[in-house]
Amino acid sequence: MSSNPAVNREPQPWWRFGHVWLVIAGPVIVVIAGFVTLWLAISRPDPVVAEDYYRKGLEINQTLAQPEKSLAPALKARNHAATPAGDQPR
Repeated sequence: MSSNPAVNREPQPWWRFGHVWLVIAGPVIVVIAGFVTLWLAISRPDPVVAEDYYRKGLEINQTLAQPEKSLAPALKARNHAATPAGDQPR
């Protein structure tokens, strides 16, 4: 008989090794997270389009057609403030 204890011991089953559980845990966590995401998506649907989207679009077009009610001056000022000093017109 050998004096080395590693030679004399029986092989252990696969579930006794910690590295096996690390390899298995990753995919299991991803699958669980996928099911949680699916459940959230099904239980809380987002209304993508408003019921009266066409009327709202017409109102936006009317607002843009009237310069006194338009947001163009605010947008121009915002864009001007965001432009670097070297790129501003003189």
